[in-house]
Amino acid sequence: MFLWDYDRKELEKTPGGRLLILERKINYGPGDEKIKISEVKENWDKLHLFTLPKRLMELLIWGKYNLPKNRK
Repeated sequence: MFLWDYDRKELEKTPGGRLLILERKINYGPGDEKIKISEVKENWDKLHLFTLPKRLMELLIWGKYNLPKNRK
């Protein structure tokens, strides 16, 4: 994963920084790293994800995803 605007070593020191790294892995792709499912489950309510990656993670982790309310 490529962080072009932050120092990764500094981000890993704080919980908020680790959350930002996880969000970027999911939204932009993990690169050569793997995303830990346990870490995603633990922080699910705190993550700010793009719609499609969020639906994919819901499908992979819980086997279902929520459709938008106004969709027919």
